[in-house]
Amino acid sequence: MSDRSKKIFLALSIIVPFMLYCVFYYSNMIKNAPFRFTDFESLELTYGFPDSMLNYYNSKTHQYNYLTKEGKLVKDTLTLKKDELLYLHRKAQEFGFWNVDNDMITPEEGRKQGQRVARYKLTFTYKEKSKTVTMDADYPGNPKMVEAARTTVDEVLRMLASAKAK
Repeated sequence: MSDRSKKIFLALSIIVPFMLYCVFYYSNMIKNAPFRFTDFESLELTYGFPDSMLNYYNSKTHQYNYLTKEGKLVKDTLTLKKDELLYLHRKAQEFGFWNVDNDMITPEEGRKQGQRVARYKLTFTYKEKSKTVTMDADYPGNPKMVEAARTTVDEVLRMLASAKAK
């Protein structure tokens, strides 16, 4: 057997099956991913203080309620475009939002007496699944998880502010 035919045989018997297996494995993995944008239905964000979470946005109903600096509740409609929702979906994926604990609420005994801390509840809803995270701004848990949840919420708030400014 010549040197060239040995290389061809090696490529056909090892490299090609490995490449086919990789394509098969990863295509199924991507197809069965738990949170795909093609299955995306809505995004919902509620925030405020635990006793009065009046700030609210729902991408399905386009309902947007928020408190002004004077304390007045404003009810409005706000539509996020499909590319903006795709951006938020990808950012949540990038930050690792899907791996964050659902309950990130600071216990009352871990908080100073009379201290009011903001609470955020963010929900991504898909056809078969949904991910809801409730988080306090002063949650003392794993810093990486807290940062993933916080940056995702901040990105949603930033997107709402830019859509409102338009």
